Amino acid sequence: MDVGNHLLNIVIFGVFVAITLAIVLRVSRGNRTATEYYAGGRAFSGRQNGIAIAGDYLSAASFLGIAGAVALYGYDGLLYSVGFLVAWLVALLLVAEPLRNTGKYTMADVLSFRMRQKPVRTAAATSTLVVSFFYLLAQMAGAGGLVALLLGVSDPGQQGLVIAVVGVIMIVYVLVGGMKGTTWVQIIKAALLIAGAAVMTLWVLVQNRFNISALLAKAAEASPEGTRILEPMLQYGGSEMSKLSFVSLAIALVLGAAGLPHVLMRFYTVPTAKAARHSVAWAIALIGAFYLFTLILGYGASVLVGPEVIRDSPGGVNSAAPLLAFELGGTVLLAVISGVAFATILAVVAGLTITASASFSHDVYNSVIRNGSATPEQEVRVARITAVVIGVLAIVGGIVANGQNIAFLVALAFAIAASANLPSILYSLYWKRFNTRGTLWSIIAGLTSALVLIVFSPAVSGSETAMLPDVDFAWFPLTNPALLSVPIGFLAGWLGTITSNETDDAKQAEMEVRAMTGVGAEKAVVH
Repeated sequence: MDVGNHLLNIVIFGVFVAITLAIVLRVSRGNRTATEYYAGGRAFSGRQNGIAIAGDYLSAASFLGIAGAVALYGYDGLLYSVGFLVAWLVALLLVAEPLRNTGKYTMADVLSFRMRQKPVRTAAATSTLVVSFFYLLAQMAGAGGLVALLLGVSDPGQQGLVIAVVGVIMIVYVLVGGMKGTTWVQIIKAALLIAGAAVMTLWVLVQNRFNISALLAKAAEASPEGTRILEPMLQYGGSEMSKLSFVSLAIALVLGAAGLPHVLMRFYTVPTAKAARHSVAWAIALIGAFYLFTLILGYGASVLVGPEVIRDSPGGVNSAAPLLAFELGGTVLLAVISGVAFATILAVVAGLTITASASFSHDVYNSVIRNGSATPEQEVRVARITAVVIGVLAIVGGIVANGQNIAFLVALAFAIAASANLPSILYSLYWKRFNTRGTLWSIIAGLTSALVLIVFSPAVSGSETAMLPDVDFAWFPLTNPALLSVPIGFLAGWLGTITSNETDDAKQAEMEVRAMTGVGAEKAVVH
C-alpha cells in the first residue's frame, strides 16, 4: 500500500532536523565542562525536564507500536500503555529524589557511593552499555522498517541508507549539543508528538460525536474478532505459557523503566531533588495523557483503516497511526505524522547515545582507568569519541537487524534494566547492609540471566515471529525473561550481601542522610 506524498514527508522531516540543529548549535555554546556536557549544567526546571523525560520515554514504539497493538488486539494492546505508565509510579516513589541527591552524572555514581569503586563502576557501566545498545539497536532498526511505509522505500539498501542518515544526525546532536542540546531536542519532539496525537484523537472523537462507546462498538464490528477486541487476553489468552509470558512482560515494563539508564540520567539535569520529583510528576501527566490518546487512535485506526489493511501494509502493525493520519487529514497530516515519527526515533537515539558515552567516559575511563584523575575536558573528549563509536555500531547493527523482529530487543532492554539495575539501585538506597559483593552479584546475575534466557527463548528462535524463524534452539518457554531474571537479580544481591562481612557505616550513614534529606547533595555538583 503506497500512501501520501513521499517528497513532502522528506521535506517536513528535513525542516525539523534543520530547526533542531540550529537550536542545538545555539544552546551548546560553552559546552566544555563535564557538568555541562553530561547534565546540561543542571539548568533545567522540573517542567522542562519532565517534558524532556516524556520525549525520551515516548519512543516510536510507544506511538506507532501501541496504537497498532490496540487496533489489532484491542484491550491487550492497551495493557502496554498501562504497564509503561504504572512504571513511572515506581520511579517517582522510590527512585527519583534519592537518586538525584546521591548521584552526580550516572547510575554507577549511586551504586558505587559506599562500595569499592572500580568493580562496581565497571559492572554498572557494562549493564548501562548493554541496555542502551539494545534499546538503541531497536530504534535504529525501527527506522528502517518505518521508512517502507512513510517514504515508500522498500529496497533494503535504501532503508540501510536511511538508518545511516538517522545515525549520523544523532551523532551530530550528541557531539555538538551534549545533554543540553539533546534535552531541547527532546522537549521539541515531545511537544510535537503529543500535539500531533492530540489533534488526531480529537479528530476521531469529533467524527464519533465524542461518544467513546459508539467508537468501541464500531471497532468490534470492524474487527474479525468481533467483541473479543474489547475483552482481555485476545493476544495472550491462547495457553498457560502465553499468559505467563504476558505476566513476565508486565513485570519487565513496570519495573524496567525505573532502571533505564537514559531515564535515570535525566534526574541529574535539574538543580535540586525537588525539581527531579517535579520532573517525574510532569512526565507522568504528559505520558499518561499520551497513552490515553493511543486508546482512541488504536480503535480509530481499526474503524477507519481496518485491521486487514493495517496487517497488509509495508509497516505492518506499526503503520496504524500513519494510515489513520492519511484517512483523517490526507497527504499533509500523514506527512506531519511521518516527520514526527522520524523525529521521535532521532531524539530517542540521541538520548541513548549520550547516556552510553557518559557511562563509559565517567565510570570506566575516569574512575577505573584513570583512577579519577582525568580532567573534565579529557572526560568530555573521551565521551565524544565514545559517542561516535556507539553511533557507528548502532548504524551497523540497525542495518543488520533491519527487517528482523525488533520487539525482543526492546523487551531485552527493559528486562535487563529490571533484572540488573533496579535491584541494585533499590538495595543501595534502602538496605543498610548492602555491600560490594551484593552489588556485583545482583548486576552480574540479573544481566547474565536476562541475556541467556532471551537468547534461548521463542523471541529469538523456534517460532514464526522469532528473529531466527528457520532454526530452533529455544528451551526457555517464555518470550520475556523478567518473571525469572528479576527475582534472580534480587536474590543474588541478597545472597552476595549476607555472605560478605564488608561494611562502611560512615559512608552508609552519609548516603542515607543525603538520599532522604538532600543534605550534602550540593557536593555532587562540583566536579
